[in-house]
Amino acid sequence: MKRVVLAFGTRPEAVKMAPVYLELAARGDLETAVLLTGQHREQLQQALATFAVPADRNLEVMTERQQLPDLFGRIVPAAARALKDLKADYVLVHGDTLTTFAVAWAAFLEGIPLGHVEAGLRSGRMDEPFPEEANRKLTDALADLALAPTPAAAQNLKKEGFDPERIVVTGQTGIDAIRYAAARGRLPAGLPPGPYVTVTLHRRENWPLLSGLAAALARAAREFSSLTFVYPLHKNPLVREAVRPRLEGVENFVLTEPLPYAEMAALLAASRLIITDSGGLQEEGAALGVPVLVVRNVTERPEGVAAGALRLVGNDPDGLERSLRQVLEDPDLIASMAAAPNPYGDGRAAARVAAAVAWRLGLAEKPRDWEP
Repeated sequence: MKRVVLAFGTRPEAVKMAPVYLELAARGDLETAVLLTGQHREQLQQALATFAVPADRNLEVMTERQQLPDLFGRIVPAAARALKDLKADYVLVHGDTLTTFAVAWAAFLEGIPLGHVEAGLRSGRMDEPFPEEANRKLTDALADLALAPTPAAAQNLKKEGFDPERIVVTGQTGIDAIRYAAARGRLPAGLPPGPYVTVTLHRRENWPLLSGLAAALARAAREFSSLTFVYPLHKNPLVREAVRPRLEGVENFVLTEPLPYAEMAALLAASRLIITDSGGLQEEGAALGVPVLVVRNVTERPEGVAAGALRLVGNDPDGLERSLRQVLEDPDLIASMAAAPNPYGDGRAAARVAAAVAWRLGLAEKPRDWEP
C-alpha cells in the first residue's frame, strides 16, 4: 500500500492539514504518516489534539530566537532522513512556511513526488510577506501536484507555466478546519464579556512597527470602551517585547497566551471584528461572517477583499487607527462586511485533496475542480 507523509511544523499548517489527514486515513487504500519539524511546539500539539491527529516523527528543530538560515539548514537533512525512514511514496506540504520549502527541497533531493496544499497564492511582492512569498513560489516549482485553494490561485500557477493538468482547485482546507472547531469550541474560561475584537499581529515585516501599531490599538480600545479587545500573543519574544508595554494596563484589552485552536475558533466566531496580519485568519473570518481588517500592504488572498469581507488597511499605525475607527463607528459597514460571500471554500476541500493525491498515485480519477 502506498504511503503518504504529511509534513508540517507550525500550528496553522497543522490546522489546515488535519482535515487532509483524516480524509486520507478514511480512504482505506493509502497509508498515512505525519512528520513534524517542531517549528512551533505547544501550539502545534494543541492543534493536533483538537483533531486527534497522531504524529509519527518529530524532528524538534526549534531553538530560542532562531535564525531562518540556521533553521533551514537543520530541517533539510533531518527531513530527508525521516522521509526515507518513513518509506514515503508521496509527500504533502502546506502553504508557505520555512518548513514547507525545506521539506519540499528534501523530498525533491530524495526523488519523492510532492503535493503542495494551498498552492498558487501570490502577493506579487517578494518582500511581503517575507519570506513566505518566496517559500510558496519555490515549493510550487518543485511540486508534482498543485492543490490550489481558489480559481485565482490556479490562474497564478498557469501564468507561471505550471502544467494545468497537474492543478486541482480544492477550496481552502482551513475552511473545513474552522467549521469543525467553531462547532465544538468554547470561549476561554474567565474571558470578560463581549462584544469582542480579536487581534493577532506577529508578521516579520511588521516587527519594526509593532510598538506603534499596539499604541494605535490602545488608543482605539480606550475610545471604544464597550468592546473587549483580545490579543493572543505570539510566542516570539520580539513580538511580546514590542506590544506588552503599550497594551498592558488598558482596561478593556486582554493579552493571553496562544489559545487552543477550538477556543480560538470560538473567540473568532463570537467576535464583531478581527484585526490581523495573519493569512489564515483572513479566510477564517470570511468563513465565519466576521469582518477582517488586514494589517498588511498586500495580501495573497485578494478574493476576500474583492468580496467585501476583508479590508486591506496597511501597516501604518495612524492608518490602522483611522480604519478601525471608521469601521467601528459604522454598524452598516460592519453588517455589509459580515454578509459578504465566503470565496475560500465549501468545507469539502480536504476530500478533494485526498482524491487528488489518490489520482496521482493511480488509485482514483482526477477530481473535479471546486467552483465558488
